[in-house]
Amino acid sequence: MWLQIRLYLLVALLFSILYGLIVGISYLLGYSGFTFYIMIFGLAFALIFIQFIIGPKIVEWSMKVHYIKENEYQNIHKMVEELSQKAGLPKKPKVGIAEIKIPNAFAFGRTQRDARVCVTRGILDILNEDELKAVIGHEISHIKHRDVVVITMLSVIPMICYMIYITLFWGGMSNRRDSGGAVAIGLLALAIYFITSLFVLYGSRIREYYADSGSIQLGCKPHNLATALYKFTIVSAKTPKNMLKQAEGMKAFFLNDPSNAINEVRELKDIDLDMSGTIDQNELMILTTKKIKLTGADRLLEVFSSHPNMKKRIKHLATFSNEI
Repeated sequence: MWLQIRLYLLVALLFSILYGLIVGISYLLGYSGFTFYIMIFGLAFALIFIQFIIGPKIVEWSMKVHYIKENEYQNIHKMVEELSQKAGLPKKPKVGIAEIKIPNAFAFGRTQRDARVCVTRGILDILNEDELKAVIGHEISHIKHRDVVVITMLSVIPMICYMIYITLFWGGMSNRRDSGGAVAIGLLALAIYFITSLFVLYGSRIREYYADSGSIQLGCKPHNLATALYKFTIVSAKTPKNMLKQAEGMKAFFLNDPSNAINEVRELKDIDLDMSGTIDQNELMILTTKKIKLTGADRLLEVFSSHPNMKKRIKHLATFSNEI
């Protein structure tokens, strides 16, 4: 519930910032009408709409996705079917394999009826059935919560701020007459663009925690999801950088950030007490009694990431271990 409240507060804050920016600009520049800003809003929403329409095709092409039939990987189809029904989805998502070796999974689509759940080729060799089910439960939760639509909606706000910056700053620079105010406000819009972009990343991190919780609510065990995340991190840390680049532009779709795996794997070894390569129920229980300490660098990396710090995230999963 607290995760949901934080998201609602974030949405309210972002739209309040945007409203304040528009009203402030209108007042300072002496605009009595909003035609100019309606045009900016219209252009921003048009770009988002285009992205919304062609986005699934871009994901399929970028991640080398091919959809599998019911008689292929029947265990995955069964998991998706079962979890979709538990989540109350109106339709079973399409199931696909992404032909990349980085172990991960992702969900995308325009609506719940248009949803797709995909696992990468690399995931099939490292997870057992229970761990894979927990991962798919996470992705089904993203679909249930309409996360693609939520993050797309939030992303409109930094985009509008950036358009205001481009229009006023560069327009003011090219027109010397009465340009001082426009340039100053353009720079203010640029600053707000960076701030709201950080808020959008924060919203993305909330959605990851929320989807983790959703996987547990669908009946998956927290230690299975924690182990899957741990395995993803270990393998990603060993993956050559040139291979990680193939997922660089799409890592916001993943369960973890592969680019940050090298930093995170050192911290996670403190949780894997028996060095088995998994995080069992007892290790999660022990984690509930420990306080997570992050360095300043770790905190800074998290601020600029679409994913939570992995140690904090597994600590969050540990809070559910008492309920199992």
